[in-house]
Amino acid sequence: MNASRTDLLAWLNDLLQLRYTKVEQCGTGAAYCQIIDSIYGDVPMQRVKMTAKHEYEFIANFKIMQTVFKSKKIDKPIPVEKLVKCKMQDNLEFLQWIKKFWDSNYGGQGYDPEARRNGAPADPPATMAPLAAGNSRGLVTGARAGGRTPIGGRRAGSTQPNEAVQLLQNQVKDLSAHLEGLEKERDFYFEKLREIEILVQTQVEVLEAGGKDDATLRDIQKILYSTEDGFEVPEGGQADDEETF
Repeated sequence: MNASRTDLLAWLNDLLQLRYTKVEQCGTGAAYCQIIDSIYGDVPMQRVKMTAKHEYEFIANFKIMQTVFKSKKIDKPIPVEKLVKCKMQDNLEFLQWIKKFWDSNYGGQGYDPEARRNGAPADPPATMAPLAAGNSRGLVTGARAGGRTPIGGRRAGSTQPNEAVQLLQNQVKDLSAHLEGLEKERDFYFEKLREIEILVQTQVEVLEAGGKDDATLRDIQKILYSTEDGFEVPEGGQADDEETF
């Protein structure tokens, strides 16, 4: 028998020392990640954004969870596209499944949820409601219908466009910061791969000079130089033999 919403929230808040009030708040992915962490203790919680407010942050949390599922060989598809919409039914069903999984796999070991999330607040994330599709149209038609604004007066709801602009500006800042982080991560792994490439190539040349070969090194080179099906190097950006990455 599946647990009720009330029972699930009580269990979740007790286990993780949170103050969630709705199942929908699990759609950020943060609580799901920490439930799994309570079982295995090795989820990279420092990368989980407990205060996520935007969908791209929710998706990033679920990507961490998917990686853990893969490494632990947990055969359960995560319906990310549905869960990040923060709808009650989708998150209720997934939370019911994860509770059963926890019951079957939790070993009873001690768990300090606050320490694992580095003191992140226990309050539920303030998820951002999307702007209504008809808001801008309503503002325009309202202005037309109202005719002239009396001298010294203000149009009703004149602050709404400013609030919408501010909201969008904040989103742009968040996305820019996220992009910068991704670019740094990309550059980090690029340099690692480049160092591996040079090391392997140097060793291959040493072996070839002695009339020897190493199948493992050749396999590593194949992986480094392989491309996806259909990949084409853009014109004007042909990579030379020495610069593969």
